[in-house]
Amino acid sequence: MQIIPRKREMSFLLRWRDKDVIKVVSGVRRSGKSTLLSLFRDDLIKKGTSKKAIQSINFEDITYDRMASDYHRLYDHIKKNLVDGTMNYIFLDEIQHVDSFEKVVDALYILPNTDIYITGSNAYFLSGELSTLLSGRYVEIKILPLSFADYSKSERAAGKSPQQNYREYISSSSFPFTLNLNDSESVTDYLRGTYSTVILKDIVARLGISDVMMLESVTSFLFDSIGSLVSSRKIADAMTSKGRKIDPRTIEKYINALKDALLIYEAPRYNVKGKEILSTLAKYYVVDIGVRRLISTSRQPDSGHILENIVYLELLRRNYRVFVGQLKNGEIDFVAMKGDELSYYQVALTVLDEKVLSRELAPLEAQRDNYPKYLLTLDEVMPEANYNGIHRINALNWLLAES
Repeated sequence: MQIIPRKREMSFLLRWRDKDVIKVVSGVRRSGKSTLLSLFRDDLIKKGTSKKAIQSINFEDITYDRMASDYHRLYDHIKKNLVDGTMNYIFLDEIQHVDSFEKVVDALYILPNTDIYITGSNAYFLSGELSTLLSGRYVEIKILPLSFADYSKSERAAGKSPQQNYREYISSSSFPFTLNLNDSESVTDYLRGTYSTVILKDIVARLGISDVMMLESVTSFLFDSIGSLVSSRKIADAMTSKGRKIDPRTIEKYINALKDALLIYEAPRYNVKGKEILSTLAKYYVVDIGVRRLISTSRQPDSGHILENIVYLELLRRNYRVFVGQLKNGEIDFVAMKGDELSYYQVALTVLDEKVLSRELAPLEAQRDNYPKYLLTLDEVMPEANYNGIHRINALNWLLAES
């Protein structure tokens, strides 16, 4: 089985090893969380940690059902197997399946010589009581499926040009396991199973949704609309026009559930001049283009929006908060923020046409500040250029840079 090392994610775990905080890895199902922890455990053993000082439990495994339903039993089991006089590494995978898991984590945290790592496949497992109970005592890394740079390190990508790898990357899937599948039918089956698991386990079962078909219709609408401003009212009106009346508040509930399940990500609008986040309208991007292709009902070519989706996810990987830049007359594709750092991004398939180039540069030129400004394209002719401080960069080179 082919495993792609995740340099950025592994560096995070190594940097926080033995630090007095709980390490949290969150990400959509099958994005590589368990594999990441497995590689980290191998590294611990390679560097001299005794296997007896490592406890690892995956709560997707039926073996641990009783512990998942009785947090006292789980705590007693782990405590009983701790090794005295050395650091103990505790890995709790898919911990959202454990009833009152926050109590177990808190109790283990206060024990001496324990270094705790937990994973979860949704955004809500870190909300509410856990975030309150463990406030200031955990650090989190949000893991996404394979980046284009990760994919380009695979055996499948070896010897091929970045352009060819990009075409295969967007026509297949970024979920790591698909690298071990040799035909498109197998990839489709795998993605369908992944999607169904997320929808049924992480959304329908958790929220008690009865109209699964409506949920899937809303999902399909959002997948079709990547890179476009939408609202719950707009979606509700679209459903009603097809004879399927639904309240905007229910739409909002479904959108939040899809975000919590980490199938979609929201880019709110940001008023660039007023420097404030706007509460109405937003753009949504999907966690994997392969899943989108499976669920989308649109057959219109939208290579530009696909590239935009991939750039958005890469900015998230690089730990930016990402917004749609709202201008008085237009918008900037992405305003990326990290602490006091801010940068602007326009994304286009090609700007070889002078009119298109002028159109794409205009929103960036309207910003008179000194923050970095980038225009990312797939153009191979004159891929790098500078327009009065606006850096035009080939998008594939930018994706491969992993900076």
